[in-house]
Parts: sequence; structure tokens; C-alpha cells
Amino acid sequence: MLFKIDLHVHSKYSGDTDSDPEECVVRAVEQGLNGLAFTEHYSYEASEHAESMREKYEDVITIFRGVEYSAEEGHCLIFGVNADRLLSPYTPIEDVLKVVNEEGGVVIPSHPFRRGNSLGEMLLTLTGLCAIEGFNGANMRAFNDKAIEAAGELGISYTGGSDAHEPREVGSCFTEFREMVSHDNFIDLLKSGRYQGIDTRKVSKSRWFF
Repeated sequence: MLFKIDLHVHSKYSGDTDSDPEECVVRAVEQGLNGLAFTEHYSYEASEHAESMREKYEDVITIFRGVEYSAEEGHCLIFGVNADRLLSPYTPIEDVLKVVNEEGGVVIPSHPFRRGNSLGEMLLTLTGLCAIEGFNGANMRAFNDKAIEAAGELGISYTGGSDAHEPREVGSCFTEFREMVSHDNFIDLLKSGRYQGIDTRKVSKSRWFF
């Protein structure tokens, strides 16, 4: 069984969009996804809204929580821990990796080659990365291609996520797991690497103008 999760979704609680989180969930269901992860900017606690929807939609879709954390060098997705309690804002990425891994969580650089807020080439020098976000729905194709190439160089898997800031963007990219994912096995499966990023867009477009 293939299990499809959009691992990178933002709502109005990220502070840079007025997107309603429940509309994002409905869109994910319409797109045939099995799950989505709210990864609000800067704060794990900002995705508290997901808890109230988990039970409501548990028969149709699985809702996960993470955070798009801003390390000193750029953005990364963190799952499996409450980063608000473990990390100060803009902690160096090497320290982020050490703390999150010690606590049993995972770190996945998001849009790693997008200019201005990404880890870039330095990710090739890092140890302890779980995966790399290969397909980001807000990126130009060249940025995603470079991320997938980097994952290959490091010998780790790559994920997919829409980076949605509007409900209509949910599901443009997602991660396809090879087995059913639950809240209990989510982190273990991320660590296993048994998945791949998927880009559903016919033409890779970007709302970022670089």
C-alpha cells in the first residue's frame, strides 16, 4: 500500500497567509492524500489547531504536526519533538541536529537551494540529516533538481511537500511512503527512508521570483 502525505503545509497560524487550516485538510482529502503535516513557521505550538481536527477527520485522513524552523543558516522541517521547548530561535544547524536527534526527532532541510532562507551547499557537510526536501511545491524545478541530487550524494532519501500557503496548493507535491503511516510509526518511517517525493505539477512553477 502506498501512503501519500503532504509534509509541508502552512496556514494562517504561520503569520504569512490567511489560509484556513480546515480548508487545507478538505483540499488534501479532495486530492486523494492519506495525510498532511502542518509545519507552521517558527513555532511547533502554532500548529496546536491540528489537534482539534485529528479526531474529526480520523476516518478520512491522518493529520501530523511539525514545524518549519529557522536555523541560523536556513529553514528546516522538524518532526517528532517540540522544538519550541528545545531550541532558541536561529540556533546553528549543527546544534539543531544534535539536539533534535538526541531527543528522537528528525531534521529535514526544506527547499535547501532556494535563495535567501535555505541551507544551500553547506548541507553536504552535515551529518545527522534524516532526509532532504526534494520536491517543494513553491520552488522552481532547478532548485528541486539540485536538492534531489544532493540527497543522492549524501545517500539519504528525499521528501515532497507543497509548501502550501493557500488551500489550492495542498498536494502539489507530497511524500509517497511504501506502507501505512500512523502517529505511532511516523518518525520511525521517516528515519527508515522508505519513501520518495512526488511532484504532481505538469510544469514546475514557483511563486518565488529568483
